[in-house]
Amino acid sequence: MIKLDTFYIDGAWVAPLDARDFPIMNPASNSRIGTVALGSAADADRAVAAASRAFESFSQTSKAERLALLRRLRGVMEARNEEMAQAISREMGAPITMAREEQAACEFAYAEDFAAVLEAMEDSETLPNGDVVTREPIGVCGLITPWNWPVNQIAQKVLPALAAGATCVLKPSEYTPLSAALFAEMVHQAGYPPGVFNLVYGDGPTVGAALSRHPDVAMMSFTGSTRAGALVSKDSADTVKRVALELGGKSPNLLFADCDLEARVTASVQECFHNTGQSCNAPTRLLVERSCYGEVLEIAQRAAAAQDVGDPAEEGRHIGPLFDELQYTRVQAMIEAGIAEGARLLSGGPGKPEGLEQGWYARPTVFADVTNDMRIAQEEIFGPVLVIIPFGTEADAIAIANDSDFGLYAYIQTGSASGAARVASQLRAGAIAINGRGTAYGSPFGGYKQSGNGREGGRFGLDEYFEIKVTPCLKKLEAEGCFSIP
Repeated sequence: MIKLDTFYIDGAWVAPLDARDFPIMNPASNSRIGTVALGSAADADRAVAAASRAFESFSQTSKAERLALLRRLRGVMEARNEEMAQAISREMGAPITMAREEQAACEFAYAEDFAAVLEAMEDSETLPNGDVVTREPIGVCGLITPWNWPVNQIAQKVLPALAAGATCVLKPSEYTPLSAALFAEMVHQAGYPPGVFNLVYGDGPTVGAALSRHPDVAMMSFTGSTRAGALVSKDSADTVKRVALELGGKSPNLLFADCDLEARVTASVQECFHNTGQSCNAPTRLLVERSCYGEVLEIAQRAAAAQDVGDPAEEGRHIGPLFDELQYTRVQAMIEAGIAEGARLLSGGPGKPEGLEQGWYARPTVFADVTNDMRIAQEEIFGPVLVIIPFGTEADAIAIANDSDFGLYAYIQTGSASGAARVASQLRAGAIAINGRGTAYGSPFGGYKQSGNGREGGRFGLDEYFEIKVTPCLKKLEAEGCFSIP
């Protein structure tokens, strides 16, 4: 049995001041594989104090020093990629092939990208009016990450903070502590100074709230549900700290009759089911032009039936279980809600796939004849559930797509480049994928409306961790005699 009973604070693994045990579960077998100690507000305070002390010196390091550390960390991550993949697969059920190639590999890809952005960034810039703008690290950052892409979100927050010269306290999801512990080992192995990075396990109402309310935390970055993100904002309000939120989604996928129907519908179904549907940007609402609606349903039904579900420990392109019983119960409730609302069940449905009764496996499910006012069209399900909605005109499609509380991502399938450009310009979403081509490493990720605020990734993500300072140009002041003694 795995036992994670220490926190990484001030460069060392230390015992909690006040802890309670929480089970680490394997969702593929519904078996306990270990225990993690959840900390208290006092543990969060201790980590913040360490980060505050470290900020005094780390904020003064040169860009060259931070680049060297970041590149060393990237090398450690790549060398230990298999360890990270195995940890993620065990704790949240990602199939090992996908965990290795996507879940784990993203961390060193982000390290490479942030290093390139930092290297290209000028230390200062002169405005047209002659004043000089400089960037300074924001301070101590509280970072709260989710279970569905655990190290992806850790990397998206910790790496730009360290690149900027800020220090941080990470509270990972209590459900996925194995990957977080391994990440902390990598930071230590790369040689970051004590206190620059700190890790405290805990739940949101305790450790998460303590970080959000802490007067010495300058910034909170949170990824998770919209409900929890709102609580982080409220807890942060009294100290007027910066808050960056990457929250939920209900991404529309607009499919027009002029695209390659067989290829684009099949890929759309597969993308919805990817990571067992547990991605905030999953294309879960497939909006289909009426002239091809019948053909699309046939293709979608075939694609869903062909979707393999299986043991995440096995190599392959199948999908695994949902991450725990709570999520399984939520997904089952939403499938039942769709049936009750009158949507037509095209594939899948309630219950578990045959032969996979032990873990938290769900049947890949597709609903047809959905209207956008149904719960299954408006609420984030976070499981392998696709809803298909017909539309008449392009304007109708755009209206349905934008009729959502969320605006994280949107997808377009069309044979017309001009049509894609026209539609993309009217979708209220932070990013648009076109014909299977999504955004790449280095592009900003974040959303409109209740999908959050701020951006992660690349230059825009790095900018989140800087404060901006403006001063007059010293050379100009010298030329004007401002420093001369009468």
